[in-house]
Amino acid sequence: MKRRKFVQGAATAGVAAAASTLAAPAISQGLKEWKLAMSWPLNSPGLGTSGQRVAQRITQLSGGKISVKVYGGGELVPAFGVFDAVSAGDADMYHSAEYYYQGKHKGFNFFTAVPYGLTGIEHAAWMKYGGGQELWDELAGGFNLKGFQGSSTGTQMGGWYRKPIEKLDDFKGLKFRMPGIGGEVLRALGVTVVNLPVAEIYPSLASGAIDAAEWVGPWHDLAFGFHKITKHYYYPGFHEPGTSASLAMNKTLWDSLNAEEQALVTTVIEAEAYIQFAEFNARNLGSLNVLLNKHGVQLHQYPEDMLIAIGNVAGEVVREMGNTDDMTKRIYDSFIAYRKQAIDWAKIGEQGYMNARLLPFNYG
Repeated sequence: MKRRKFVQGAATAGVAAAASTLAAPAISQGLKEWKLAMSWPLNSPGLGTSGQRVAQRITQLSGGKISVKVYGGGELVPAFGVFDAVSAGDADMYHSAEYYYQGKHKGFNFFTAVPYGLTGIEHAAWMKYGGGQELWDELAGGFNLKGFQGSSTGTQMGGWYRKPIEKLDDFKGLKFRMPGIGGEVLRALGVTVVNLPVAEIYPSLASGAIDAAEWVGPWHDLAFGFHKITKHYYYPGFHEPGTSASLAMNKTLWDSLNAEEQALVTTVIEAEAYIQFAEFNARNLGSLNVLLNKHGVQLHQYPEDMLIAIGNVAGEVVREMGNTDDMTKRIYDSFIAYRKQAIDWAKIGEQGYMNARLLPFNYG
């Protein structure tokens, strides 16, 4: 199908080109060969290409000492099977999102996105300087994993609906694709929630198996063609205010690396996080214009009273989840404490400036 052309073709060309130069002599000299399994198709914009770029750069910057082969969702293991595969050592790395694995432990949700939680920049700050990474290391270590914060999509969109949503009761009975805590919030509002890998969203929405779905934002949503099914596109994405993808390594493998190799992997992933944060924001701009002006998509804003009601429910759901067990409570307490500080600063910093920029003065 045309909408899937980007998941085929020269998917691994860049990585293969780097790896093809290594040949047998390099392998005989102690070449390390790693498998990176993704939850998204190869060549899918942003997420798929991000994982492939990480693999290519580790291969290149290691001088051929480490060769990383990339597998798209469903190729080596199912899209949501990458966690188990890397934990068990059947794959060496994964590129995914931690909230897919709340069935393993509720605490994983907080390392991807929390409804009405932290923006992308705030989430990165909590992870790097607010204790988030240390908590993630402790949690993931119990599953033989070492996690790294990957690309941030920034604030996501609210999703695609077959018919307009005007009041809270309109949610009741809907079959909605949404993962993580956002899905649990919708469930509390009477929604039938399903979590599907990206490759299954379009056919499920097209067939009527689901009534609504969210994926990421304009860049990704345009690429996957959801506008061909319905024109009702909602914002803001209260469920995912700053979603972070993740890369993770088998911890036994990570611990076996020397300091130079660990520094190389860490540096490549941190650089990629910056690249993708910038690219998501840049690509969303043009893609939204195409959706609205070329494809006739109707942009809807959730009514304020709905957002308030959803916020109240979200608070209850997050609070209940945060008290599931001792580990999740420690993560929750750290997250909530940082959120309070972030809101105080945002009122003066980002939000203060954004409000000022909207004032009616002549500029440019």
